[in-house]
Amino acid sequence: MATQELSISEKLKQLYELQLVDSEIDEIAILKGELPMEVSDLEDEIAGLETRVNKLSANIEDLEFDISKHTSNLKEAEALIERYEKQMDNVKNDREYKALQKELEIQRLEIQLSEKKSREIRGITDNKQETLKATQERLDQKKKDLEIKKVELEKIIEKTEKETTKLQKKSEKAKKKIDERLLKAYTKVRTAYRNGLGVVTVERDACGGCFNKIPPQVQLEIAMHKKIIACEHCGRVLVDSNIMNPEPVEPAESAEK
Repeated sequence: MATQELSISEKLKQLYELQLVDSEIDEIAILKGELPMEVSDLEDEIAGLETRVNKLSANIEDLEFDISKHTSNLKEAEALIERYEKQMDNVKNDREYKALQKELEIQRLEIQLSEKKSREIRGITDNKQETLKATQERLDQKKKDLEIKKVELEKIIEKTEKETTKLQKKSEKAKKKIDERLLKAYTKVRTAYRNGLGVVTVERDACGGCFNKIPPQVQLEIAMHKKIIACEHCGRVLVDSNIMNPEPVEPAESAEK
């Protein structure tokens, strides 16, 4: 026996039922608010700050290594100066004296250069240390903020998880009853709007989605449930407020008997 084709009225009823379930799911998502996005943004920011902290720490280590090299050069130069000065007491001729004088001059210049480089690098290091401290403080604060946001989100998820799961199952079940082409059109319209409404009722002679006026003749056709009618302004499927308990628009046959 062939499966009987559903009437337009039944199709509209099923579609509206799906919309009601999906709207409940949307309300739970609204309850979560911007928290999921805030948590994600904080995680990204923390990852970026951690990368910066690591990079600054590595730079400081390199700079301190350079300072240690200049310190070693300075000590080596001081040791050579001390040695050359002792040799000056035992010079035998003017040539040796001038050679030692030249070496002393070179080592004193080495000391001046090492001291200058050390000061410059120390200044850069101090600035990076301050930047590192500020970055670390910011990172620590962001981690605290993340923990607070995660706790808030977890509480909401814990509170709504069962209801969300129940509604999602209900939504999937409702989708299986709906014609594939109609479901595709509903999904396309629903995802196009922030409020997630793909099916709306006519309220006060206007579309419940975009609030544009619906002509009386169109409202009559909507109430008759003979065809699927979409709002010419926003594309949402329009149903009358009695869709869940439809009443015949035309006189019933029993009235003639």
